[in-house]
Amino acid sequence: MTALKKSSKLAICQTNVINDKIANLSKAEELIRKAHRLYGADMIVLPEMFNCPYGYGYFKKFAESFPGESTDLLSGLARELGVYIIGGSIPEADDNKIFNTSYTFDRTGKLLARHRKIHLFDVDITDGISFQESKHISPGSEITVFDTDICRTGVAICYDMRFPELIRKMTLEGAVLIIIPAAFNMTTGPAHWHITVRTRALDNQVYFACASPARDNSAGYTIYGHSLISDPWGKIISEASTGEEIICGSIKLDELERIRKELPLLKHKRFDLYRY
Repeated sequence: MTALKKSSKLAICQTNVINDKIANLSKAEELIRKAHRLYGADMIVLPEMFNCPYGYGYFKKFAESFPGESTDLLSGLARELGVYIIGGSIPEADDNKIFNTSYTFDRTGKLLARHRKIHLFDVDITDGISFQESKHISPGSEITVFDTDICRTGVAICYDMRFPELIRKMTLEGAVLIIIPAAFNMTTGPAHWHITVRTRALDNQVYFACASPARDNSAGYTIYGHSLISDPWGKIISEASTGEEIICGSIKLDELERIRKELPLLKHKRFDLYRY
């Protein structure tokens, strides 16, 4: 494998998503190209359900098999621009089921990884959000960690990030950058978004990046926005507001190594008392 770069640039495209797949794909392409042009990003990340509004009535309508229209676009852009693309997620049709799936493409446009959302968002919060994702989406069953020339990287989707056991296992499998395409809402976002991201980053001493769609207050499911990147100290190094935006942050392996050396949490694990 090629020697890792000590510092690489990660960009997140916080896109507006509407009830028009062609328009959504066009917007994703526009922002990917802009992230490459303006920031020279090595890795570009899209939000959860970047080609499809997040809602019951859209998953089946927008679903694609692999390869398909959305993944062909991402593969071609990755190859043309020479970047890694974490393709947020799309509704994937396979074996008469629909999955919430993220596809990652390497710098040559080759499929590097596929993550199907493991934990499905089934909640009913008093005076807040009620959603039953499992009525429309099937769960994945694999943890997704892979190598890049930036660093070893993990991908999970939205509700997956609420399960510390999953993120710790990804870390123990070598991930030092964890990417989460996510669509938190106006109940859970203000309450839990920032604290969860920072906690997962600092407890595991990893870079933790979450990519949200932009907020649309007229949508049936109103998304929080605020895509962000945290460093391994739990410090937010880049954050979007609520509209369409690109953010960028540096993944600095020397900084990660310094933090892990000075505060060696991972070395102090007591596997004789607890297991993962």
